[in-house]
Amino acid sequence: MNRNLILRGLLVLVVVGTCSFWAFPLADKIQLGLDLRGGIHLLLEVLTDDALRAEAQKDIDSLVQELDEKGVSGVTGATESPVRFRLTGVPPDRDELLPDILEETMPYWTWRRTGEDVIFDRRPDEVNNIREQAINQALQTIRNRVDEFGVAEPVIQRQGLGSNRLVVQLPGVDDPERVKNLIKNTAFLEFRLGVYPPAAGVPAVDTQEILSQYGGTLPDHLEIVPQDERDADGNVIGQVYYALEKRPVITGRDLKTARAGLGQFQEPVVNFSLTHEGAQIFEDWTGANIGNPLAIVLDGRVQSAPTVEGRISDSGIIRGQFTQQEVEDLATVLRSGALPAGIEYLEQRAVGPSLGQDSIEQGTRAFGYGIALVLVAMLVVYRGSGINAMVALGLNFVLVFGVLAYFGAALTLPGIAGLILTIGMAVDANVLVFERIREELHNGRTVKASVVSGFGKAWSSILDANLTTLIAAIFLINFGTGAIRGFAVTLTVGILASVFTAVFNSRLLFDLLLSRSGRVERLSI
Repeated sequence: MNRNLILRGLLVLVVVGTCSFWAFPLADKIQLGLDLRGGIHLLLEVLTDDALRAEAQKDIDSLVQELDEKGVSGVTGATESPVRFRLTGVPPDRDELLPDILEETMPYWTWRRTGEDVIFDRRPDEVNNIREQAINQALQTIRNRVDEFGVAEPVIQRQGLGSNRLVVQLPGVDDPERVKNLIKNTAFLEFRLGVYPPAAGVPAVDTQEILSQYGGTLPDHLEIVPQDERDADGNVIGQVYYALEKRPVITGRDLKTARAGLGQFQEPVVNFSLTHEGAQIFEDWTGANIGNPLAIVLDGRVQSAPTVEGRISDSGIIRGQFTQQEVEDLATVLRSGALPAGIEYLEQRAVGPSLGQDSIEQGTRAFGYGIALVLVAMLVVYRGSGINAMVALGLNFVLVFGVLAYFGAALTLPGIAGLILTIGMAVDANVLVFERIREELHNGRTVKASVVSGFGKAWSSILDANLTTLIAAIFLINFGTGAIRGFAVTLTVGILASVFTAVFNSRLLFDLLLSRSGRVERLSI
């Protein structure tokens, strides 16, 4: 046996052995998708206008502060749309300040004066960038939250290029409402100075009580924020109100970590620690505000408003009327970061495990029938050489399952359909080669010459057929979602494995036969 055959044989053994190690036992290595295991399917829409408004408000605050530092005080701003805001109070003779400020800090805005006001419009290219960033950040944040929730093999992806819709498939989840709340919770955390009621007082029962303390009009730097009142069972029974400084001391972006824990009276709380920069800011602020109320605001609602009793450095506690599950979920969303925009649920579907088991049984039955019929056909048509195709087919599935297991791909019902199609793709190359070999034998060539010529002449047809299918599968992976993508992934892996086994392994088996001592005069084909 020549050196070339030995090296090729070792390569096949290494590849097949590695894939076998990855794939078996199948029950432990191959994850089942949503349609086979059961779970929930969600279609979400990222409200990217929220991100644009938030960015516009940040720019308003920055611009007002810049003008104040340059001697233009009393300027106020308000958003008119997600991509436009209006400044009031800028004297016309100070317009020359605006181009320099915008060029230095906000070059993505254009401005024009309209009477006493100045209108700012965000440039279209920057609008697209913010929308794209919001979608990508929402995708990553949701993925982080789902990973912390412990869902095996989730599918979290955009519904297509350029879309602001996200597809979320969570196999094995049986509590959809909890998952929906976990995903949708914006989890925007702020620590803000409480102005009303005073430290020793109680919250206001309505907003008019607070407004009466300020002559009916709230100062621009303050905001009324509600807090839910709950009974002993945690049910909301009413609301109370606080007047808080709009500018937060620190936000959730300053958190380093958060985890569920128990408070002084064994109540569920969230323990948090701050980044170095956040800890320094918080320590300075709490040291200067001992005796003042500090409101902990989550998603625009006060969770608690304790009085600062001493300097707080790099860690603290978030208290509220939480259940243990709410505390665990809150810690999860705080660790994963805040969503950049709101989320709207467009569709929800639940798949029961009984339906999944029925799909597994039917898919397995179809898979078995397909293999059996193909093997019988190959043996009838190509006789002994059909065994070559059977070996190649068996190795093909070892490679497919090994690659799927290695990359952690979940097997779905369309994926099973892709495997069944792979059966045909796997033997298709063998058919092309075998027909070429038979044609050469009929023309009177020797067995060895016919095998060499058969593989050589069939290669272009094999490459063409598989390449065109592979291109279509790649497009389905990039543009498809859910079931379509599961089918395309399995088909892609199957095509690559088919080419390897049909051309490389089949040729190796023929060469091993021809390498025996003596000349091979006949070939069972």
